[in-house]
Amino acid sequence: MNLQPRLDDLLELRHQAHTLGLASHHRVNSSFSGLYASVFRGQGLNFEEVREYREGDDIRNMDWKVTARTGSAHLKVFREERERSVILCVDKGPHMAFGTRKTFKSVQAARAAALLGWAANGLHDRVGGLLFGGDGSNNVYFRPTKNRRALWRLLKAMTTDDVQHEASNPELLSDILRQAARGIGTGGLVFVIADFNREHTGLAQGLAQLRQQHAVVLVPVDDPADRELPDMGNVLFRSPAGELLSVNTSDAAGRDAYRRAWQQRREQLAQLSNGTGCALIPVETGCDVHATLMQGLERRLRMRSFL
Repeated sequence: MNLQPRLDDLLELRHQAHTLGLASHHRVNSSFSGLYASVFRGQGLNFEEVREYREGDDIRNMDWKVTARTGSAHLKVFREERERSVILCVDKGPHMAFGTRKTFKSVQAARAAALLGWAANGLHDRVGGLLFGGDGSNNVYFRPTKNRRALWRLLKAMTTDDVQHEASNPELLSDILRQAARGIGTGGLVFVIADFNREHTGLAQGLAQLRQQHAVVLVPVDDPADRELPDMGNVLFRSPAGELLSVNTSDAAGRDAYRRAWQQRREQLAQLSNGTGCALIPVETGCDVHATLMQGLERRLRMRSFL
């Protein structure tokens, strides 16, 4: 397995983002970009007018106050924002250099970012990004552009082997979110593609502040070993401080505690995303990233249809 993705592979994903259909039980002409547009593109809207309801209009946009006042059905009409900014925040810390199934987290994160970036570019959104993972001094920010320049630079940067080093005082994810949102106005779309299998102090406050002006999507990059400790007997692990730790991975009680701790962290993340109005689309190292994102977008679309 390669620790870093190949640039050619990330460029090739453009064709999947635009032309590859869904699984066989869906319509053949459905595509990733179309589903992406259905879920996210309609959120960057400006109110334009109120008019009478016409057959076939989306009843979710009904203006019930005007309808009650006039006695006839009226609908709110919105105009889509022309220049929406999409920011792809990608975790490139040392914890991303991990994977037990098919590929590493770093590679899967890059693939997810590439697919989402190409889909946004295909809809003429401004696309930019932020690579993070250390103490903040090595963060690389790519200001969103209409053309593919920033997306190209982001993809190329993700293929390098300059993994961010673990810092004694790692940068808070809330600070990273503030940095990602700088200079993009309002109505943007921020994807956070990262290892969420850790404590993230201040994340709730950071997401709440970001959601006041932008749509946010959390994309946790997981590996099966994050939630299920493999039975390998006594194994030596090195802590972030450099200390060697001996762990008996065959201990049933320990493996159960490990599993429950992961589940608790994931439930907390799900509650946080629901409470702040963020989408949550997990991606695993052993899965096809395109199919996984498609399924996540479909779930999001179904949820919106019930709102």
